[in-house]
Amino acid sequence: MIACFLAAALSGACLPASAQTRGYPEKSVRVIVPAPPGSAPDFLVRLVGQKLTESWGQALVIDNVVGASGNIGTERVAKAAPDGYTLLFNTIGPIAVNVSLFDKLPYDPVKDLAPISLVAKMPNILTVNPGLPVKSLAELIALAKKEPEKLRYGTAGPGTTQHLSGELLNTLAGIKLVGVPYKSSAQMTIDALGGQIEVLFHNAPVLLPHVKSGALRGIAITGARRSAAVPDLPTMGEAGVPDFEVTAWFGFMAPGGTPRPLIEKISADVARIVASPDIQERILAQASEPVGNRPEEYAAFIQAEIVKWRAVIKQANIKAE
Repeated sequence: MIACFLAAALSGACLPASAQTRGYPEKSVRVIVPAPPGSAPDFLVRLVGQKLTESWGQALVIDNVVGASGNIGTERVAKAAPDGYTLLFNTIGPIAVNVSLFDKLPYDPVKDLAPISLVAKMPNILTVNPGLPVKSLAELIALAKKEPEKLRYGTAGPGTTQHLSGELLNTLAGIKLVGVPYKSSAQMTIDALGGQIEVLFHNAPVLLPHVKSGALRGIAITGARRSAAVPDLPTMGEAGVPDFEVTAWFGFMAPGGTPRPLIEKISADVARIVASPDIQERILAQASEPVGNRPEEYAAFIQAEIVKWRAVIKQANIKAE
């Protein structure tokens, strides 16, 4: 009994669930986004955050904290008070990739953070410059085998989904595309348009206008399903490389130790908003997949992604710069 009261003083664990969530939130909620303003996660968190603000009657204060491949912002949430007033809108890197990319992280993405709900999955589009005599994935693989280490693809840095996409294709197709790192995602896209690099995997919203205009030739989409935004583009599996799926993904997490009733409440509210027709439409228009799931489902997804990318990073010998 004494232990229960001590635990309650620290986390409210012995209070009824209704007591722990009644009135929440009573003040503004800070959401740290380890990505810059105008980025895909920033767009999504503001989209969902506006609806949460309306539902809760309290403001969601978006705090973009960039640096160290997302580790700085993620660490701040991992070490924040587990009271529901500091949340993370996470990206794939700091949660599922960096644990294998860096020798040591200042947080444990499994122990120090609590999954709330996966909001959306965003595939890449595989494109080639129209000057390359390639119109399908099979033709790209054949050319890469004929001319090994001559075709270049852009990456926005080690462990980014662009980089992981290229290395996974190399592994599964038995080819060797050469990754060219860029400090600027915008410059990478410009070089793909200009033919300085022949191949580009990039976030679907970025490449959609260029694919639709014909400035870049779309080859395939890296998600598990086709996108309504580009229905003619096959998945990588349909195009001939089974078991290929790469998506950037974004969701809400809380500091580890946050009371379960709070996690459940936030998760239910997020899932309800993501399921609303207007939010679904906005996410689908970005060639992305709206999700909205339960904490245990998100936790299982994260574990699977950690295992998947650990194997790719080890085989390709990818290291953080």
